[in-house]
Amino acid sequence: MDMGTALVVVAGIGAWYSLRSQRIRSGEGLGRGWHRKGAEPTAQPGPRELELQKEVAELKDRIHVLERIATDGRSPKALAAEIESLRGE
Repeated sequence: MDMGTALVVVAGIGAWYSLRSQRIRSGEGLGRGWHRKGAEPTAQPGPRELELQKEVAELKDRIHVLERIATDGRSPKALAAEIESLRGE
């Protein structure tokens, strides 16, 4: 890295630090979004958000089943047989 690039990087870091310090001193805090002081969360999620929440819940259920299968200590043959029986359903 040459000297000019290093100076630009150092100046950028200094500017970022200065702006961040001003935000903290002014009471805006470290975070962004609704958890900032004085801000409220949105009242109702939209239909797309509800759909995504439902999908995430279904995926979490599937992961739970996979974790149970992976950690219950059955033999590989018994596990393979159960997986094949589930595919047939």
